[in-house]
Amino acid sequence: MEISRYVQEIAFSGEFGRQMRFIAGPRQCGKTTIARDFISRYSGDSLYYNWDSRKIRDAYIRDSHFFIRDIYNVPPCGNGKRWVCMDEIHKYPGWKNILKDFFDSYHEELQFIVTGSARLDMMRQSGDSLAGRYLSFRLNPVSLGEFVGLPPVPPPESSDDIIQICLDTPVYRQDELEVLLRFSGFPEPLLLAKDRFFTRWQSGYLDSLIREDLREITRIKDIEKTAVLMLLLPERIGSPLSINNLAGELNCSFATAANYFTALELGYLIFRISPYTNKIARSLKKEKKAYFYDWTRAASEGGRFENYVAVELKSKIDYWQDAGYGDFDLFYIRDRDGRETDFLVTREARPWLLVEIKLSRSSIEYQHKKHRQVLGDIPFIQLVLEDGVAERSESFVYQMSASRFFGN
Repeated sequence: MEISRYVQEIAFSGEFGRQMRFIAGPRQCGKTTIARDFISRYSGDSLYYNWDSRKIRDAYIRDSHFFIRDIYNVPPCGNGKRWVCMDEIHKYPGWKNILKDFFDSYHEELQFIVTGSARLDMMRQSGDSLAGRYLSFRLNPVSLGEFVGLPPVPPPESSDDIIQICLDTPVYRQDELEVLLRFSGFPEPLLLAKDRFFTRWQSGYLDSLIREDLREITRIKDIEKTAVLMLLLPERIGSPLSINNLAGELNCSFATAANYFTALELGYLIFRISPYTNKIARSLKKEKKAYFYDWTRAASEGGRFENYVAVELKSKIDYWQDAGYGDFDLFYIRDRDGRETDFLVTREARPWLLVEIKLSRSSIEYQHKKHRQVLGDIPFIQLVLEDGVAERSESFVYQMSASRFFGN
């Protein structure tokens, strides 16, 4: 089975001009696969260069423009250019200056694809000499829509339109959702769907990422403490995190614990969302929630389901933003009295959709209705793991199975 990823629809599109295409995301999420698949359509893999290979590194040392001898054996694409992929180049010293040289020398005849993870995302935030020369695209774990082969769709003007489409389309993808919840959204264990392989894969994934990627991208001396932090997080999924409390458990300073969190984010092991403070009386202002990219690491069934929904929502808004449809973001709402709504999606910095997570159908609590009113009467939906649920309780207030909401 081959899974078509939504980022493929935009990352290689001619609409995004001459810029290098950076594809970043978690390890083993499919970045190399989609880049090689695309390159092979035009060059039969001859213009794909993996910088993990000693052969490629030695070729660069001998000739800094070593790939030029290969390009004229490949016919150009429709725009008259040839696509070249530099995979894992971010692990090579001075890689940003190398890419700057490649782009400045050949952008009129070549288009570059650059794949990687942590250091690419670090550079997104650094504003260095590559500014204006690249566009970033994010690849997250496989979504339910990608898993069942649905095409990507742009966001409607109102989030209520998304819900109405799902109400009008009585399709549930419960079996596929259960596979995702059990084996994660990482293509290899997901497609193989074998319990013993998944257990071995998951353990090896964390070990190799800490041993290789995190050691390279951080200056943390005791990098193994990040593995300890990973063991402390599963019970805390869905709860605001106190770095002070975690620092005490790790027996380190607040600053050191904060650095551990940053390392886990740079390595695409976790992502964090902030509390939304505008218009919410007595809201939390600092404590963020953390979620795993591999939602199967959550400790409980409820935590795993909430974590899965967090990744699904993040994937949607990353795609919409990277495709140029607007500025989207993901928050949660919680006041100092503990009244909480799990997720808020904003569009152009304005509240757009409220989402609450439950394992099964239940009455909708008062605080969610209050939050939606305070935020401008935006739509609210309660997503449940239970199959066969799709209903409207009142205007702009809904309850629906996640397998229907994400599977249409």
